[in-house]
Amino acid sequence: MRASRRLRGAAFAMAASLALSGCLGLGGKTPDQLISLTPRLSADPGATSSGKMSDAIVVLNPDTDRSLDMLRVPVRVDAATIAYLKDVAWVEKPARQFRALLAETLRAKTGRIVVEGGDFEVAGQTMVGGRLLKMGYDAPSQSVVVSFEAMRSNADGSVSTRRFEKTIPGIPPEAVGVAPALNRAANDVAEEVAEWVKG
Repeated sequence: MRASRRLRGAAFAMAASLALSGCLGLGGKTPDQLISLTPRLSADPGATSSGKMSDAIVVLNPDTDRSLDMLRVPVRVDAATIAYLKDVAWVEKPARQFRALLAETLRAKTGRIVVEGGDFEVAGQTMVGGRLLKMGYDAPSQSVVVSFEAMRSNADGSVSTRRFEKTIPGIPPEAVGVAPALNRAANDVAEEVAEWVKG
């Protein structure tokens, strides 16, 4: 009798574990599609920049909230609820991808030395960072949204901020449409930030 109860208990525990695994995707299934950001503007092959390190533009990794600090693509269901797009993931966390995209766009638009974070954070004359507020899909409006609160600090200690946002409407909640729309929106924002920094 006790053995029978133990077997039933073990079977129940196994079933619950399998159900939880299915809900949370604990099996590590590879997504059908990976998304990466590719720059629309890029420095020409062979292009060079020279000057003092103190004249460089340093691009810092943007801050994010936890919904963007992962490889899944967030979907805003309503004001209080976030889900994630099925069968698709970022190839790298979006903050790092956006930093690289912004750095390359700045190189193309300014012609200055541009470096990304790391050991250069104390050497650059112009430092560009901020907070990546949105980079995902908005279900109520069926739109892709990229929003970046940029912060620029200069060698004289002055600091300025500006919010940039791009919304692309009419996108179905599928990777085939969301992926290129995210890339387009991120490039639009990066180009506007670059013009502001150059300005």
